[in-house]
Formats: sequence, structure tokens, C-alpha cells
Amino acid sequence: TEVYVFIAASLANAMEEIQKDFNQKYPDVEIFYNADSSGTLQTQIEEGSRCDIFFSAATKQMDALVEEELVKEESVVNLLENKVVLIKTNDTETKVTGFENITDAENLALAGEDVPVGQYTEVIYQNLGLWEQIQEKANLASNVRQVLDWVATGNAPCGVVYETDAKIEEKVDVVCEAPEGSCEPVIYPAGVVSASEQKEEAKDFLEFLKTEQVSEILKGYGFTPYEE
Repeated sequence: TEVYVFIAASLANAMEEIQKDFNQKYPDVEIFYNADSSGTLQTQIEEGSRCDIFFSAATKQMDALVEEELVKEESVVNLLENKVVLIKTNDTETKVTGFENITDAENLALAGEDVPVGQYTEVIYQNLGLWEQIQEKANLASNVRQVLDWVATGNAPCGVVYETDAKIEEKVDVVCEAPEGSCEPVIYPAGVVSASEQKEEAKDFLEFLKTEQVSEILKGYGFTPYEE
């Protein structure tokens, strides 16, 4: 049985490990991942791409699909939380010491407006009153991993990603977390797609994602279990 799981790009590394553990319990179920920005994945689901589970990096995209009846509302569960952080290329000098003076950098790597971390970034800088200045220097990426890559390779001296992305890249350093209260909590929901061709197997995988075993794996990648 094949189950197609659309996952936010920031989940890619952790989900590969989770798949191996899942297959020890369910050896006859093959999981196929599609990792990209949650906005791109939302559009693909809306356009009819084969998908059984959507695991988003924000509630906005999930809520939209529930509203369109493309994801089963009763299946949706908030699983994780993440943090938004400012990163810089390591071993590189920069005047940037925090979100408030990021415009001191020559250029910036930020995710685009259809990417959840890009949306969080805009909210943060709107609240700091710096959004117009930020836009003048920003290079926009198609997902959070592209932002990470641009900073890791030195193509941009600094950028904004999730804390979990910064943890997997040795060539970047975290400057700081987003100022407290500058954006809403970063919540990752998952749910079964209404048009799923493998609903029972999809439910099994979603239930597996709720287990303590998976929670421990995700903690190892820097995620925090969601608590109401």
C-alpha cells in the first residue's frame, strides 16, 4: 500500500527517520514524501495532486483546506511547535546582532509570502515597523530550506528560518530568536486529505505521528510537542 504524505520542508530530515520506525510496525505500507513550502503543498492539494496526509508548518494553510473541505476537519491535530530565528553564515563577521538591526546587512535571505516562515517573518517586521526597509534588501526563497542554503553558502550573510532548520546546518549560527510576542506561535498541524485513496493506512500513519516514540524523534530535531 502506498501512502502519500505532503510535509513542510522543515520536517524533511525528521520524517525520514520516522518512516523507518513506522515500517517496522507496518512493513506493507510504503510512505512517499513530498516536501516543500506549506503554501505550495496547499496549492498542489487544491489542484488535485495525489495526497493522503498533509503535515503543515502553519495553521493557515490547513485551515484553508479544511474550509474548502479538502482535508477532513475531524482528523486534524496540532502536533508540534517551532521557533523563528535569525541566522548568519558562520565564521563571517556581520553588524547584525538581532532582528531589530537586520537591515545593517548588505542583503537578506527570506522566504516568500506563500511560505509559512515567510509569513511569520513579515508579521515580525510589521510589528517592529521595519517591513518596508526589509523588502528593499530581501532575496525571496521558495521554501525555508532554500533560505538556509543561501545563508550556509554565503550568498546571503543572514536570513530567517525555523530553529529546527538551523540545527541541521553546520555552516550557520543562530543570532537570536524572534522577539517575544512579535508573532503568533509556530504550530504544525497534520490531517487526512478528503480525497485520500488509502484512508485507513493514512489514519494509521497519523496515529503513529501522535505517539511518544515519534515525539522523542522530533524533539531530537529541535521540535517541541504541541501543548494547548
